Parts: sequence; C-alpha cells; structure tokens
Amino acid sequence: MSRRGTVSVNRRGGWRAVGVPVLVAALLLGACGTPRSGVLGAAPTAPPHSTPPAGGPTSAPTPPSGPPQSPVATRTAPRPPAPTAATRRADPVTIELWYVRNGLLVPTRRTRPATLTTSRLALTELAAGPTPAEAATGMVTLLPAGVEVTRITDGVATLGPVPSGNDPAERRRLREAQVVWTLTQFPTVRQVRFPGGAPVGRADYPDLLAPIVVTAPSVGERVTAPLTVTGTADVFEATVSIRVLDAAGREVATGFGTASCGSGCRGAYRLVVGWRTAREQHGTIEVYEVSARDGARINTVVVPVILAPTGS
Repeated sequence: MSRRGTVSVNRRGGWRAVGVPVLVAALLLGACGTPRSGVLGAAPTAPPHSTPPAGGPTSAPTPPSGPPQSPVATRTAPRPPAPTAATRRADPVTIELWYVRNGLLVPTRRTRPATLTTSRLALTELAAGPTPAEAATGMVTLLPAGVEVTRITDGVATLGPVPSGNDPAERRRLREAQVVWTLTQFPTVRQVRFPGGAPVGRADYPDLLAPIVVTAPSVGERVTAPLTVTGTADVFEATVSIRVLDAAGREVATGFGTASCGSGCRGAYRLVVGWRTAREQHGTIEVYEVSARDGARINTVVVPVILAPTGS
C-alpha cells in the first residue's frame, strides 16, 4: 500500500528565556534558512502584467482567440421524438406451420414481420401452402383460404366457417389437425373449436404424426456446422440416428442420440452433428431409426438443405 507524501518537523529542546533583540534576530535568521524537511518546490507566482502609464487609459483585456461563443451552443440538444407505430420497425417472428405429407403431419417454419394477430398470420401462411422446395418433398396443405379465428377465450380458439365440400372424414380430420397443431404453438391457445364441435387439442391426433418428426432445420434452410437437429420421436429404445450427405450423395457426417421417451411413447430429441466442406452446396439431412431386426434405416425423414462452407 502506498504512503501519502508527508512533511514532518522534529522539534528538539525547549524554550529558554532570551532578550527581545536576540529573539528578533533569531526569527530573522530562521526565515532565511533552509527548510528542515522535504522540498516543496517554488511558490506559485502571479501571471506577469503590464502597468499602464500614469494618467493613461487602462487597456481592455484581450478577447480569447477563435470564434465567439454563442449562448445557444451551451444549451442541451433536444431529445429526438420517441418512435411511433408508423416509424417503428416490427421485429420478425418465426411461426411453425404443419402441412401434410403421405397422410401425416409434417412441420416447417416461416419468418415474417411481427403482428398482433399471430393466429391470423399463421392461418394465412398455412393456407398459402408450401414453398416449391417443400412441395418437392411431398408437402401439401388441405386448408382453404379465408379461415380465421373469431375469438380466443380461456385458451380455446374458435374458428369461423371452414369450407369442406364433400371431403371424406379422413381428409377433414387431417385438415383439422393442421390447424390445431399450428395454432397451439402459441401460449394463448391450448385447444381449437371448429364450427359445431367441441374443443380439440394435439392429444386428439396422436396417430397423425410419423414415428420421427424433424422440427429443425427446415427444408431449403442454409445450415452451418455444427448443426443442431431437433424434433420428436417414438422409436425403439428412444434411439434416433442422423447422417449428413453432400451434393454428390456422399456421407460427410453421422451421429445418434436418444429421445426423452421411446418404445411406445413420444419424446423430444436434440442431436448435434458437424462436417467439413470447402464450398457451399446442396445437401441432405437424414434422421432415421435403426431397425432392431436387421439394422436397416427405417422411418427416415429427409430434409434437403444448403450446406455452408466450414468456418463460415
């Protein structure tokens, strides 16, 4: 710890009686002597100034150089106005859409500007149908345009009329499942009520999910290594396997993990896999189950993606 600089004076002896002249002389000699402790430096002096000639006018002080300072320049700048709804840019929101492929539900995602009516946005995107890349994998939508949520009360979203025509019951049920799984991603919705029916939820359509569902990445997404693949599965011993193929179909990475439940129950899984590639190219993510009977790949989900170069 540093010590502050101090000046100390040691006093020795005591006073003794002396005459007044002797005392005055001693004081004068002490004033001219050297300090007994430390060097304090020279005392500050007043700045030099000129003395005006006797009887002459006193010169005015020289103004400081540079442009004159305006009093307005010292004022605090006004705060900019707060952004309004017209000037504020909405943050994007990512929503999950559930389409149909081979008679089962399959999810994908869309990122759109945020809106207060996310349920309307979700149904609009669901009715718009898959992208060309998604359609190439077999995805379709069964929901017609114009279906809207009329109200949400106590966790139940009530829908307006849903045109069905002469669709068979199986097709109508798939369409309802699309809507239910899409709307119940929002925390304010737990069930959906269709016209003339009782509220239904995800638990009413357990048979419409494939043994393995991939929620991320989405079809056509540009992905980097290491990649995290998520979803749900109901597979033997809860074991989920993954492999990554490059544009030439070569296997560039493999891995496996376990879902939170399996062999008769559905659980969530999260797999992380890495690869090395020098250029951006089309690739494929395959998530599958290894058959307990012969070791073959079964219940495979294929997700076409764009493989980014390693390190990008």
